[in-house]
Amino acid sequence: MPKELCFPFEQGDSETINISYIDLYNMRIIHYPRLDTVLMVEEFIKKHDGEFKKRKLWEKLPKKVMYQTFSVIIDYLLQSRKISIDSEGKIGWIYYPEEARRYYEMKHLGRSK
Repeated sequence: MPKELCFPFEQGDSETINISYIDLYNMRIIHYPRLDTVLMVEEFIKKHDGEFKKRKLWEKLPKKVMYQTFSVIIDYLLQSRKISIDSEGKIGWIYYPEEARRYYEMKHLGRSK
């Protein structure tokens, strides 16, 4: 008997499998988000770092996006380690490559080259 797919927000007695929207989309041929939509979501998260939970963030976006498309973008940003979700469920931007490079090059922090 195949396992039923349940998401963390659903209640039930069935066994839960953690699967992302990206994995679900790879099972079927479905439209992926456009680059301008991904960039719009990235900029909005950077601007409102740690203010909103997933649903509120989706509702406050400057342009309307289907929730499934938004979920694929959030999964991509989580998997690429650009965002994180705290214990309260709020989404924050964590990808700062310039700052990380600057700290990496500081010798007094104990890094040897």
